[in-house]
Amino acid sequence: MKPTMETAAEENTEQSQERKVNSRAEMEIGRYHWMYPGSKNHQYHPVPTQGDRASPLSSPGCFECCIKCLGGVPYASLVATILCFSGVALFCGCGHVALAGTVAILEQHFSTNTSDHALLSEVIQLMQYVIYGIASFFFLYGIILLAEGFYTTSAVKELHGEFKTTACGRCISGMFVFLTYVLGVAWLGVFGFSAVPVFMYYNIWSTCEVIKSPQTNGTAGVEQICVDIRQYGIIPWNAFPGKICGSALENICNTNEFYMSYHLFIVACAGAGATVIALLIYMMATTYNYAVLKFKSREDCCTKF
Repeated sequence: MKPTMETAAEENTEQSQERKVNSRAEMEIGRYHWMYPGSKNHQYHPVPTQGDRASPLSSPGCFECCIKCLGGVPYASLVATILCFSGVALFCGCGHVALAGTVAILEQHFSTNTSDHALLSEVIQLMQYVIYGIASFFFLYGIILLAEGFYTTSAVKELHGEFKTTACGRCISGMFVFLTYVLGVAWLGVFGFSAVPVFMYYNIWSTCEVIKSPQTNGTAGVEQICVDIRQYGIIPWNAFPGKICGSALENICNTNEFYMSYHLFIVACAGAGATVIALLIYMMATTYNYAVLKFKSREDCCTKF
């Protein structure tokens, strides 16, 4: 009997403690409602933890779509397009103005007879029209190569579902590779040709610097320092005067036409060099994309069979 009575006493003690705990909790809740009457019907929700909070970047599809789009950008073709546009613009714009300044210098100082430099004037005018055509062609060609870069990059990286390419697409890519190689070789020639007037103007400028130097300035030997423009072959040997010496040559070097034409030819040569570098980048990008497309098309055909 004693163990049973002790067990019952323990159970009564535990129940009384539970009632005290429950009554104390009810008192606390009642006091809270008394202090804040508007909170009786308030529903409490658990505060989300840091891991449960949604980030704007973690929204489904948005961040992945941005990464996917950035992955499809042909960065090599994009850099080459910007460099190509800049180089062609410098070459065409500066070259056009420099050619006009060269004609003015020849007419005023080296060839006073119009018939002596008539052929040269026609050639320079033709070159100016060619410059217009080069600028228009490379503007369109750069946009086409950039679009082709987007196409091949998306196909190589398989960004849009299954890998899909056709024989016509690969043929067009191969045509652009061949055409870019041809244009690259042609622009190497243009770059070398654009260095010729820079060399001519540099010789004239260096001769003027010799005339201005203290060792020769004010001496009788100054008038014996000459520049014969006929030796470059741009005007015939019977052109008059064809050769300028001494102080007259120094006055030519001090003119605005000479100064502008000299520096514009330098900038045009630099623009031609930038275009050559852009075409080299185009060559590498288009060749790589074409090779990968051809390899994957063969691999795709092998998996089908």
